[in-house]
Amino acid sequence: MAKNVGVILAGGVGSRMKLDYPKQFSKIAGRTALEHTVAIFQDHPEIDEIVIVSEPNHYQQISELMQKNNFNKVNHIVYGGKERTDSTLSAIKSLEQESPDTKVIIHDAVRPLLAAEVISKCIAALDTYNAVDVCIPATDTIVKVDNETNTIVKIPRRADYYQGQTPQAFKLATIAQAYDIYTNTPGMAATCDCGIVLKTLPHEKVYVVEGSETNIKLTRPVDLFIADKLFQSRSQFSLRNISSLEKLQALSHKVLVVVGGTYGIGADIISLAQKLNIKVKTYALSRSTGVDVTDLAALEKAFSEIYAAEGRIDYVVNTAATLVRKPLANMSAQEISSSIDVNFTGVVNVATVAYNYLRQSNGSFLNYTSSSYTRGRAFYSLYSATKAAIVNFTQALADEWASEGISINCINPERTKTPMRVQAFGVEPEDTLLKSETVALASLFVLASGESGNIVDVVRTDETYIGDILTQIGAS
Repeated sequence: MAKNVGVILAGGVGSRMKLDYPKQFSKIAGRTALEHTVAIFQDHPEIDEIVIVSEPNHYQQISELMQKNNFNKVNHIVYGGKERTDSTLSAIKSLEQESPDTKVIIHDAVRPLLAAEVISKCIAALDTYNAVDVCIPATDTIVKVDNETNTIVKIPRRADYYQGQTPQAFKLATIAQAYDIYTNTPGMAATCDCGIVLKTLPHEKVYVVEGSETNIKLTRPVDLFIADKLFQSRSQFSLRNISSLEKLQALSHKVLVVVGGTYGIGADIISLAQKLNIKVKTYALSRSTGVDVTDLAALEKAFSEIYAAEGRIDYVVNTAATLVRKPLANMSAQEISSSIDVNFTGVVNVATVAYNYLRQSNGSFLNYTSSSYTRGRAFYSLYSATKAAIVNFTQALADEWASEGISINCINPERTKTPMRVQAFGVEPEDTLLKSETVALASLFVLASGESGNIVDVVRTDETYIGDILTQIGAS
């Protein structure tokens, strides 16, 4: 069976960014753009191998980054050339021994926000076509200008034009043939690989897969700022793609500790885990069991006792939270202190205690945020602020803990019907709220996924397929 090979072009020098280093080494959300991009292909189940095209002076740096992250799908790091086309040609030559039917997915290292679904669509499209481009409809008016007079020559109909992105995908035989003609045709020019196919193989149809407005290319200094904000708010993978009863088998014979596990979403996680019949051992910790997240010593004692009984701790979930809904000026000193201590210091405490146990088991940690983290909400300012802090904390620990084999993610549910919400907001229309069980089951799917560093949105439309799974479990 032919392979699916990701080719990542990382040979740029970043002249337009005016940096002292190539833009693929720019830090965004704790990692270089290149690391983010390679991780997308490394984690994609349909990608078999990865080839990275490097500028010669940075070959060693790229090699070290690949080793540090254990990107074991990277089989080749090859030298690129002065132009983009030289880099693609270098990658093609490194694949000469592969089957002509090999699917080659070529992507810019400086597009670190590519969605995995786009790769899947490109691979699927290559079953029918030999060349595929990723594009989005043009949103701005396209203007053709006479560069000598700086006047408009033509304004074409915008509906006929799309903006090209990457990846661009090809059957190996097709892109190799196109480049053979291109390199032997003096004076032929093209700005991308699909352009070369169109010029050299005019009989080939290039299929268009719809891209995304968030799949931005790091070209200007402002792009780094935009990308960082997009990373902060995006989900790195599709919840739907990891949601199945079969995937929950990963929890089998494991030990799950839920802090805040006697109330709301935490209690539902415990209940669902017990109904799955996969022999997962669960422990619920909360104030009612004598364990307060603000009490580090109590947490240490509880975790130590669980470890002594089980010999391992595989998953730690922290759902403990408090919501005081009133203006800051009207909050008492005790309410202010409690809001910060429970909602953030408590998260830090649980992570601190869980770390050594999860390092031994290569386990997973799960936090919870709120839609209020993207913009502070009046009348619950401290709650909003701590939820933003949890997102940053999760992303930071994902980088810190990666080398230890610990995964950590953060669930961002839409408004959810929990006792805490009812107490703060009163009775609300049922059809405007997520069911707590939906968030709980989504949490188990994320734990079982092995993914890390994601802010996972759970929205009401997810209830369509998660509800079906809840019915199968007998929990709806």
